[in-house]
Amino acid sequence: METREEFLAQMMEQTKPLCPHCGKEMNIWEVPPYTFSDGLGWGSPYVYVCFNDLCPAFTEGWGEIEANFGHKSSYRCLRYPFEERFELMTVFGREGGTEGLITQDSLNEQEQLKEAIKTGFSILADCYVNQDIIKIVSMLSDHNEPVRVRFKAIEMLGDICDTHEAVEPMRNISPYNEKMKEALQEAIDKIHKRCFTRECPFCMEIIKRRANTCKHCGKDVDPVV
Repeated sequence: METREEFLAQMMEQTKPLCPHCGKEMNIWEVPPYTFSDGLGWGSPYVYVCFNDLCPAFTEGWGEIEANFGHKSSYRCLRYPFEERFELMTVFGREGGTEGLITQDSLNEQEQLKEAIKTGFSILADCYVNQDIIKIVSMLSDHNEPVRVRFKAIEMLGDICDTHEAVEPMRNISPYNEKMKEALQEAIDKIHKRCFTRECPFCMEIIKRRANTCKHCGKDVDPVV
């Protein structure tokens, strides 16, 4: 599955379409979190939108919507990337939707993110070669690291970590979504399997897989063989 950054990079390589209503070049626009059209979502993290205030779709839309629906709003022309399909989306003022407009500043931020990811991956590659578990855990715990770097750190820990000492710091990570939560659990499961350990279901301290009594809380536990 493509990341948003990869999707945007592909769009940037394409020639921007021309609005069929005014002939002006359309802008790349990051879609908002609310749904559109049939309510099933946008289907794309970025689309093309015409923000020309002199576009007939925009200038004439005010009167059309007010006459038919009694609302003070208008239209902006929208086109999905890599498709020929154009649609009209409703906006409620000249500034409507412009917060998602991809500007030079936002593109610069994207470039900075790419460099941060590149640097992070390079550091993790060295950590992999040197088996530097402490540094990998540190990068995973750093919320300033790009999400892709933190995911890579999780993957590496699952692949190479041979000590259960990393499990507790990983448990204390606050996953930003369900996907990261699942990745953390998968990596922790791999570490436990490699170390022949598990977590006590009562006190969550780490014990041997074959233990029938937790050495920390004294509760009886079913051994795992």
